[in-house]
Amino acid sequence: MRVPKAVSYELGGSQPMMTLILGGARSGKSRFAQSLCCAGEEVVFVATAREEDEEMRRRIAMHRESRPARWLTIEEPLDLPSRIRAALPCATTILIDCLTIWLSNLMWAERDWTPDEIEQSALSQIDQLTQIGAGRELIVVSNEVGLSLVPETEVGRRFRDLQGLVNQWCAAKADRVFLMVAGIAVPIKPAPEAA
Repeated sequence: MRVPKAVSYELGGSQPMMTLILGGARSGKSRFAQSLCCAGEEVVFVATAREEDEEMRRRIAMHRESRPARWLTIEEPLDLPSRIRAALPCATTILIDCLTIWLSNLMWAERDWTPDEIEQSALSQIDQLTQIGAGRELIVVSNEVGLSLVPETEVGRRFRDLQGLVNQWCAAKADRVFLMVAGIAVPIKPAPEAA
């Protein structure tokens, strides 16, 4: 698939920061997130997807091919804080792609828990991630799932609602937030200055 080159933005400069990148499916989130990683940086890429069917295997292969081979890749579907903590000595930049897949994995693994328990587990891990990422560039990719149809099933609606809450939680902690629309990174936070 041919896609246009992403617009480039500079990372935080002298002070490391957290960047959240939101968008719909195939909006350019991953490509933009990767473009934020500086060439000389030690990047730890955290992939949350599982290879459970042929379509997902193809998607994962495409994503692997798009990343520089020198990046350290951690494939972790559930326990992001522990795996990232173990890789910290290697990292100046941590890129997590993506929270949406991670959250669906978490909801499945914790399906016998109450919705409140799952919410607390998810938000606790987000808090841990932001603490672990302090002092490094932390780039987090997540889907904006609340802009489309209302899911037909109760579990689908719970997922949509929790994903929205996780995104809000991350956005509140992030220094910068971008919304990807048709491959274009629209800055949301801090708010763009008026022209």
